[in-house]
Amino acid sequence: MTKWYNIDEDLPSVNTIRKIKRAGKHICLINHENKYFATSWRCPHAGADLSNGWCEEGRIVCPYHRHAFDLETGRGDKGQGNYINTYPIEKRDGKWYVGWKTNWLQRLLGG
Repeated sequence: MTKWYNIDEDLPSVNTIRKIKRAGKHICLINHENKYFATSWRCPHAGADLSNGWCEEGRIVCPYHRHAFDLETGRGDKGQGNYINTYPIEKRDGKWYVGWKTNWLQRLLGG
């Protein structure tokens, strides 16, 4: 089950990255060339905060060691052997939402 969270007040301006927190989870909201993306915030290579990185050619680039990840799939560049999570973003009834799947325990506890 996917749980959706409103992100209107946190939408980043063009070509910027913003780290936000919803339901106890940090994510990166990205506006790359006027298109929104949402990814996990931590680089799997060395744990850097990806919100301090930048975007180029449809990828988010880690500020530590320049590992890059596709904004749509989360797949790392060739040879990296790693990835980041990506999350769907939707505009519904004039408002923007980001969603992620809840696990069975979260569903049981109503989260």
